[in-house]
Amino acid sequence: MEQEPKKMKPIWYFVGLMLTAMGVVIVLSGIANYSDAESSKTVLSHLHPALWWGLVMIVSGLIFLLANRKASVE
Repeated sequence: MEQEPKKMKPIWYFVGLMLTAMGVVIVLSGIANYSDAESSKTVLSHLHPALWWGLVMIVSGLIFLLANRKASVE
């Protein structure tokens, strides 16, 4: 009996997974900072960069995940 070679996911699939996970964590911390406005007193804190960058990371991570969901490397 000959075994089929195992097919692995490409590295970009795991990059997308990591970006999505980190984006969720950053969005959650941005929501926590948004509800407690006194804790962050920086110059541009009124723009809420954690929310925006977290959303950018989630979207880019989902693009990587969806683009490589069926791809495989031998």
